[in-house]
Amino acid sequence: MKMNTLGKTNIKVSEICFGTLTIGPLQRALTVPDGLRVLTEALDAGINFYDTADLYNTYDYLRELLKIRKDLVICTKSYDYSAQGVRKSLERALRELDRDYVDIYMLHEQESRYTFEGHSEAIEELLKAKAEGKIRTFGVSTHRVEAVRDALDFPNIEVVFPLINPTGVGIEDGTAHEMREAAAALRKAGRGVYGMKPLGGGTLIREKARCFDYARKMLDAGILDSVAIGMQSPEEVRYNCLVLQGKTVPHDLAEKVADMPRKLHIDDWCEGCGSCVRRCGQHALYLKDGKAAVHRDKCLSCGYCASVCPVFCLKIV
Repeated sequence: MKMNTLGKTNIKVSEICFGTLTIGPLQRALTVPDGLRVLTEALDAGINFYDTADLYNTYDYLRELLKIRKDLVICTKSYDYSAQGVRKSLERALRELDRDYVDIYMLHEQESRYTFEGHSEAIEELLKAKAEGKIRTFGVSTHRVEAVRDALDFPNIEVVFPLINPTGVGIEDGTAHEMREAAAALRKAGRGVYGMKPLGGGTLIREKARCFDYARKMLDAGILDSVAIGMQSPEEVRYNCLVLQGKTVPHDLAEKVADMPRKLHIDDWCEGCGSCVRRCGQHALYLKDGKAAVHRDKCLSCGYCASVCPVFCLKIV
């Protein structure tokens, strides 16, 4: 698989990044052995880049993968504002990965220069951690064009992880074209850029060919260094890698990979507390007749809402 350098970081990554959210407890909830089988398939396909977050609770899977190959590139993220909070999250990542450093540490779901500034204490602490050798580089993830544009004015932000797909589903403040242009400007300035949700969190899975062609063109144009894809089975890993690389997919493999969209399921025992509604950055959830309900056209099937449900009635199926 082709390798690219993330901006000026000297970190070499495979053009496909494995997004581990999909195997963890917020989505498929695979056992560690089953999740490891999916991850080793990715490793065998040439993927050296793995994306996670404090929220995802997937460090156990990656710790086992790191026993097989130590020099993988790991990106993790948190929402922390304070120095104490972000240091605690970083130390958790190091402890649970059984590693002395993480390659990329990001602040999760940033919106603009105002949220960068609001997280200044956490950023300063992460820059200290970088000086200590506990992280190699600092970055931000975002669903907003504004944050990608604003990152140009913050040289300490070395890697940006924006939402990229041909329809713009999930982009909170603009179009697919505007996000592409903002990402191109950032990459031209020497920052590392890798894209998330090329299939719109599963909502565009019926348009997989179109979506992967869009990502492929952004990779070929040098706008993206990598694209993160969430996968849940060895067959899906093989299929997606072949498609994104423009290779022929065997008929039997295509037959095994079901093109069923992932979607949010809300169980009947929902108590209507509204925690999920407040948590959803896409404003896809609302209360109806005393229970949570979802606007399917807005939902990214990320499962973040499940992390705050007190009665565990939310899941991605």
